[in-house]
Amino acid sequence: MGFVTLLVVLFWLKTLVAYFVDFKLGLSDPFQFLIVILNPLATTVLLFGLALYLKRARFFYPFIFLIDILNTLLLYINVIYFREFTDFMTVSTVLGYSKVDQGLSGSSLALTSPHDILYWLDLVIVLVLMLMRRIYVDPRPVNKRVGLAVTSAALLAFSVNLTLGEMDRPQLLTRTFDRTYVVKYLGLDAFTVYDGIKSGHTSEMRSHAKKSELSGILKYVHKNYAAPDKKLYGVAKKKNVIIIHLESFQQFLINKKVNGQEVTPFLNKLYRSKSTYSFDNFFHEVGQGKTSDAETMLETGTYGLSQGSLFTQLGNDNTFQAAPAIFNQAGYTTAVFHGNVGSFWNRNNTYKNLGYQYFFDASYYDTSGDKSLGYGLKDKLLFNDSVKYLQHLQQPFYVKYLTVSNHFPFSLDSEDSNFKTPDTGDKTVDNYFKTANYLDQSIKEFYHYLNKSGLAKNSLVMIYGDHYGISNSSNKSLAKLLGVDPDDWNDYDNAQLQRVPLMFNMPGYTKGKVEHTYGGEIDVLPTLMHLMGMNTKKYLQFGTDLFSSEHNQVVAFRNRDWESPGYTSVDGTIYSNKTQQEIHPTGKLKAKIEKMQKHVNQGLNYSDSLNSKNLLRFYHPKGFTAVDPADYNYSDGLQKAEKLEKKLGLKSTSLFSRNGDKSTQGLYKTDAPELNHKQTDSNRIKITNPDDTSGK
Repeated sequence: MGFVTLLVVLFWLKTLVAYFVDFKLGLSDPFQFLIVILNPLATTVLLFGLALYLKRARFFYPFIFLIDILNTLLLYINVIYFREFTDFMTVSTVLGYSKVDQGLSGSSLALTSPHDILYWLDLVIVLVLMLMRRIYVDPRPVNKRVGLAVTSAALLAFSVNLTLGEMDRPQLLTRTFDRTYVVKYLGLDAFTVYDGIKSGHTSEMRSHAKKSELSGILKYVHKNYAAPDKKLYGVAKKKNVIIIHLESFQQFLINKKVNGQEVTPFLNKLYRSKSTYSFDNFFHEVGQGKTSDAETMLETGTYGLSQGSLFTQLGNDNTFQAAPAIFNQAGYTTAVFHGNVGSFWNRNNTYKNLGYQYFFDASYYDTSGDKSLGYGLKDKLLFNDSVKYLQHLQQPFYVKYLTVSNHFPFSLDSEDSNFKTPDTGDKTVDNYFKTANYLDQSIKEFYHYLNKSGLAKNSLVMIYGDHYGISNSSNKSLAKLLGVDPDDWNDYDNAQLQRVPLMFNMPGYTKGKVEHTYGGEIDVLPTLMHLMGMNTKKYLQFGTDLFSSEHNQVVAFRNRDWESPGYTSVDGTIYSNKTQQEIHPTGKLKAKIEKMQKHVNQGLNYSDSLNSKNLLRFYHPKGFTAVDPADYNYSDGLQKAEKLEKKLGLKSTSLFSRNGDKSTQGLYKTDAPELNHKQTDSNRIKITNPDDTSGK
């Protein structure tokens, strides 16, 4: 019992380290503080007490030590995860990590902290003391009643813990609250079990889903449909669509100067161009799935899941009526260019269900040596090296570029950039501007190719930021650069920083401008389809056309907060955008706020139901053919494209064919040091006699 008590106390202490140092649990009063102090004890005693049912010492000691190791591992991976996502790992996220199998190690290393040793030190010390026999092994068998007594005491303590939690937060487990609440009131172990039960319930719910459940969703979507702006509908009809996905790129970077330098000079020019419709009140709406959530909204017009990533959890077998399939069935070639492994976020499977014909992942590029960062090929190399594949695709095409260089921890080789970073004292914030500048240069080089090759004049280029780059934990360091006193920074400011860029650039167009409409990533697909002259009314899309006069400007965040032109909701607190101060609505304003919240809740709930129950398998829009993932194989993309060119002959519409069957790779100009520092035997200067000064 002394050994059990020792391990319980040590684990309780390091859990408190996580609670007060790494996790942000939002403790607002002494009562919550007391609950947080007590909540690790009940579940820790319950778990460690299981070893007491093993009478023999040779089984008892290894078993309880294994429980300690596994529970410490659960605690620590949540610490690492929280530092990046400001959230806790769900069971579905843990299970999905087998598919998110590359790139995480480098990011995780950057997320470590010196005090992390405290999470593992007790295990090492106890093991050493046991080996040195400073802690003696008790050979006496344990009475079964002892195990029952400990279990009973632990369950009683948990009941008290739950009661205290319900007193402070009624309906804690029956209503949908932030995961932080469950950890704050019941502890991390209890949250993990609770989440596992919910995941199992979702699986059960999915198996019993019925077609009739679509009726409410259809009613909601049709009620909120926004008709397109007649002047813009079809303005880019039959043009190529080129989507550039700006990794971790926030709106404040646009037109921002650091040390007298523009951070993104090319994007700034594009943003203000008359050939571009830009949006300055456009917000990301991602959850735990981050980049994959942004892709989910872009491609399907539905939200990401409330927990985990739709790509990793449902991407293998869900039914989608997504943009790649819609465009393909309208005569477009569809492709993705990404310098990471195809299995990252389970893209190699999900893309097939979305209807992408080609996926040029890391296997198509040389990612050796310093050509690659933690999350894949550097952006300048991605755009440059993709030309040999892009030029063979039949036009019109719908293609997406996923950039990665502007990804946490925002590291670049010194030769990649000479951009002078700010000095905020936070390396993450400082280096963010350097990687953003590098991304800007990459896009400038790509645009040079689009213009030289002739693709630009026949393309719509859509550029958007997928999610935040600087997390809330670093925003106070960023505040200095934004002209805000860090001591005045609050949740309202965090919410405003969730803006990301959105640009629809049509080279040759002259009526573009900066739009101030409020919108989010859920609105991108209907907006893009209307620009292309495609009817969206028959599809179940939860966003609306940003150019429509009927567009609803309430932007829903995945945690059920929201933004609107007049008001901001953060964790139930309402702020006036005019005064930037907290308000307490009454009367008509209160009713208006409640209506906005209802709209947000309905949209998220219906989207979750549609995806988690796979209800689209029951819905068959007229003229749309269901996708068969077996039709797609991503292993020989270039050969397939070239084979199609030969088959079509003179009718081929690829850039390669229209260039007289000549490569356009020579038109691409890049200053990527990985390419420009190469030397071959033919251009090396060979000095046979270094002492010869004759000049020969």
